[in-house]
Amino acid sequence: MDASVTPIPDKPGTSLAQTTDFFYPLVDDPYMQGRIACANVLSDLYAMGVVSCHNMLMLLAVSKDMTDAERDVVIPLIMRGFQDTAQEAGCLVTGGQTVINPWVTVGGVASTVCSDGDIIMPEGAVAGDVLLLTKALGTQVAVNAHQWMEEEGDRWNKIKDMTNVEEVKAAYRKTTLSMARLNLTGAKLMHKYQARAATDVTGFGILGHAKNLAENQIKPVSFTIHTLPVITNMVKIARGVGNMFQLMQGYSAETSGGLLMAISKEGAEGFIKEIKELEDCDAWIIGSVEEGTRTAKIVDNPTIIEV
Repeated sequence: MDASVTPIPDKPGTSLAQTTDFFYPLVDDPYMQGRIACANVLSDLYAMGVVSCHNMLMLLAVSKDMTDAERDVVIPLIMRGFQDTAQEAGCLVTGGQTVINPWVTVGGVASTVCSDGDIIMPEGAVAGDVLLLTKALGTQVAVNAHQWMEEEGDRWNKIKDMTNVEEVKAAYRKTTLSMARLNLTGAKLMHKYQARAATDVTGFGILGHAKNLAENQIKPVSFTIHTLPVITNMVKIARGVGNMFQLMQGYSAETSGGLLMAISKEGAEGFIKEIKELEDCDAWIIGSVEEGTRTAKIVDNPTIIEV
């Protein structure tokens, strides 16, 4: 689902795990943008339980509209952020590709050779498991609200009566740090507490990815989401602009989002306690796994936890 896993010929029990991703800049700080891009690429490996990445390539497009001065400041900062996060993950960036493009894009390729036991295939959920999520939702809303605030246009005028500059800046800071945070600790704890299936929450939103994960299960199970942890004040902003984001419906895109996993209730409790101790970050039980037809839903009026 999240990464390609290819058995290596003539080496039984050994596979090559690879993934790639890229996107347009989301934040103003080029260094943090580089960190977010790297964390986002690696997250696909972590969702498969692969905790060691041996090699990364960086994919970078430089805007043709940048001045030489802008390019010479921005691009090295993006590259440094990407490299620093790869080093934090214990990985080398050994090359890549740089092109000229109408817009800046940044991303990469992550590759590792691993044994079968290093991988948690996203297919083992059983009835009675719970759904656990490791990062709050609402990153798309926060990034857009911050952009609208800076532009001071019609969209800011539409939401400024329900929020303020301080709330939007606080959500943007929290979002930036969340997107730049590696899912590495979560992937390690998936093994320790025996998660049975996982994915990372990105462009399809929490429900979109839950549906994809449910469809991939061996046993006929379905997922029910009853709780949505959301960055503070993003629910009211999302509601204030109508159906633009579909945050409450579960389809608001996330970038470098958390791990969504099916895990035993006892395992989830241990996971939540330990990730708090290790990273001072929360994780939440957000749903349940029942016998069903390999689909997913959000209950009417889910519990909202503002984070």
